[in-house]
Amino acid sequence: MWGKDVLPCSIFPMLNRRRFLQAGSLVAVSGGSTRVLSAAAVKVASPLQQLLRQPDLVRVQVKDEKTFVGLEKSGNRWTTAGLELGIADHADAVDITLHAPQMPVQRIHLRWQGKISEEVKVLGDAWERSYGDLAWLPLQPERVLPWYLLASHGGVTAGVGVKTGCSALAFWQVDSEGISLWLDVRNGGNGVVLTDRVVALASVVVLAPTQQSPWNATKSLCRKLAAGIEIPTQRGHYALDVLYGSNDWYYAYGKNTADGILRDADLMREIAPSRGATPFCIIDDGYQDATRFPSLHQLAEDIHQRGVAPGIWIRPLQAKSGTREEWLLPAKHWRQSTRDLAYDPTVPEAREQVLHVVKQARDWGFDFLKHDFTTYELLGGWGKDFGSSPTREGWSFHDRSRTNAEIIRELYQDIRETADDERIILGCNTIGHLSVGIFDASRTGDDTSGRDWERTRRMGVNTLAFRLPQDRVFYRTDADCVPFTPDIPWQQTEAWLHAVAASGSILLVSPDPRSIDARAKSAIREAFALAGQKPQAEPTDWTDSRTPFHWKNNGAATTYPWLENAGASPFQA
Repeated sequence: MWGKDVLPCSIFPMLNRRRFLQAGSLVAVSGGSTRVLSAAAVKVASPLQQLLRQPDLVRVQVKDEKTFVGLEKSGNRWTTAGLELGIADHADAVDITLHAPQMPVQRIHLRWQGKISEEVKVLGDAWERSYGDLAWLPLQPERVLPWYLLASHGGVTAGVGVKTGCSALAFWQVDSEGISLWLDVRNGGNGVVLTDRVVALASVVVLAPTQQSPWNATKSLCRKLAAGIEIPTQRGHYALDVLYGSNDWYYAYGKNTADGILRDADLMREIAPSRGATPFCIIDDGYQDATRFPSLHQLAEDIHQRGVAPGIWIRPLQAKSGTREEWLLPAKHWRQSTRDLAYDPTVPEAREQVLHVVKQARDWGFDFLKHDFTTYELLGGWGKDFGSSPTREGWSFHDRSRTNAEIIRELYQDIRETADDERIILGCNTIGHLSVGIFDASRTGDDTSGRDWERTRRMGVNTLAFRLPQDRVFYRTDADCVPFTPDIPWQQTEAWLHAVAASGSILLVSPDPRSIDARAKSAIREAFALAGQKPQAEPTDWTDSRTPFHWKNNGAATTYPWLENAGASPFQA
């Protein structure tokens, strides 16, 4: 075990020594500049082996979570009968490929041994949305860290992750003896049947130990994970650098009307900066009732006529009762008993139905498409319950030849192609790591609330703080709406509004007409103006709190009153 003076460059004792040692000093490269770390860090780094090297152990699961087959190493190939794993270690990445013509593989476990300081704090990402659970925490050997991890201590931070757009559902573990990477390559809950296909599963990259703040280090790692992927800055008439507007869900909860939507559009036009970005007015669930929404095509046009951009929520994978059973995912794929039905997108006829929903929204004239529930319906549950297994065992898609990650990413690509390149697409309940370069925006956390402030504090503040480093790197991030309703105290509404605006991320309000008075209008107007300046506030206490109170923006410090007078609720929110 390392002593307490160890800096967290020791978190990755396998980091390539020659990349960071120059003239006897430890050098971290960040954003084109170099920074020399302390002499203590040099002592830690001197014995380090490479992280970007062959692992010390590789094994695969082919039957269940308890049954492993060890692989034998020969150069950069790891093999057993019917399976070959290629691990190409380069100077800047480790590329992993799988060829398994005779073996239905479920998971691959790679392990790099090496002593790691127990003094570090560790941060990971989330499978899809976060659920108030992101945090910098001490080493926990069993902790599942989807996609990437960072470790920080004593002013130094390092990181490792798999690049976006991979073909496996990947997570990390870290403990005092080393680091593990797990690649879930299942099809549904069974082993994938690749036949003779060679699949590029993942590319591992590292962030060298750096004296950047943990915040900036996280952004730097995210940039490395998305390197080489073009992130659009414009869709149709709309620049993506400033996105604000309204969404009716948190005051209407499905009881919306066309007249109410037009009232929201009028409000957006009234309070949005006259020379700023065009505001959006997004219609959420409930519009399927033809008595309340007689013509969605006309409604989209009416919103346009007000100088506001129309948006709409869709749930493309949801199937109706009576749908042909062979088009559906099996009932046993659901984690809990439900009457929900979901299309299997690997069935061509079912895929047509899924994409028809996208095409219909496009043809109605909506410029902003928010699609929802895809992870829940594809994998049968919510990300908060995934742990080390994003879906239940014992079921398969109709097409068993592709991994879950491949199926999900191909569906995302089809949604983008169907929507066309003119539409802004926001994914909600989507796997962000697989949507980079495809979708323009991501709802990064579970729902806020227009009824219970405690839920917004837990879910909204947490995801705003911890996934904001992905904003403008992976896509535009959306921490969810700011509800203006009678049930939420003004002090907390105002604070949440300002925090989202100052973050520079997507800002959507849910304006209950009962709560939209002169004070509310003034606050939203100021928030939209602030968002239009593209600020980049960041939390300063996020390594110590799941819901950071203290933030800074251009040197100005702000403390937000997230707690009500009675404190936080101990009950489920």
